[in-house]
Amino acid sequence: MEAISLGLDIGGTTVKAAVLRNGQILWTTRTRAYSRPDVQKLLDALREVTEKISDPVDHVGLCVPGILDEKRERITYAANLPGLSDLPLRELLGQAMGSGSFELSVVNDANATGFDIYSTRRPVGRLLVLAIGTGVGPSVLDDGKPLYVEGDSAGHLGQLDISLEEPAPIAPDGGRGGLEAYIGGGALAARYGEDPASKIRPGDLAFRAVVRLVRVCHAFYRPQHVCLAGGTGIRLAPLLPALRGEIEDHLTSLARPGWTLFCGDSDFHAACGAARIAENPDWK
Repeated sequence: MEAISLGLDIGGTTVKAAVLRNGQILWTTRTRAYSRPDVQKLLDALREVTEKISDPVDHVGLCVPGILDEKRERITYAANLPGLSDLPLRELLGQAMGSGSFELSVVNDANATGFDIYSTRRPVGRLLVLAIGTGVGPSVLDDGKPLYVEGDSAGHLGQLDISLEEPAPIAPDGGRGGLEAYIGGGALAARYGEDPASKIRPGDLAFRAVVRLVRVCHAFYRPQHVCLAGGTGIRLAPLLPALRGEIEDHLTSLARPGWTLFCGDSDFHAACGAARIAENPDWK
């Protein structure tokens, strides 16, 4: 029997799920939206998607935001999803799925997004994926192998102080001028209302924040490829020419010649990536 893998992406506003068979996507789904959920709401959301699965699941990949503990069993800090903090993830998933035997892999959400984009595009060299959604997280892959800077991540760019205005706004983690105060999901919704990513225009604070982010990353990581992903990132595709023009204006000489800039194309990159990692646990 062919192996079935389930990827679950616990995001800031929904849980997304992807079911794969031997690396091929069978179907994807998402829950109804929530806001800053407690444990019960998270359980309800997980049950909403897992109840749709009819075939036995061999592997489960769970991707979560924030900082994982050393055993990868709990979130020690999640600025945008505090209801997850200190929850035993295996127990949470067991309550949601009920009976069944499966192998579980827990992974950072940005890394899951990065692995899916790498797996489907196979870019050569260093790939930087910026998952821009409720929060902002980076994944750095060198020919598919993850770079870890702190814990399970390539760094905490969402908390980077970019201070584009005075007085600078306060980000969800409490930091003044933090990147997520400009392009995090909550900040964009407050500034633009519904469907905020489609309303960003060249010169806007959010646009300038993305430009600043990528310029900083060229000095930090020296990527050969930059991908904007996440719910906001993929919707910046119409702005790519304008973004690139601003990013390249007197860009640091550390930037690699011929670097590429593109957007992801799916809201389910993280869920699919989590399922792929569950099938390939040695990747981590």
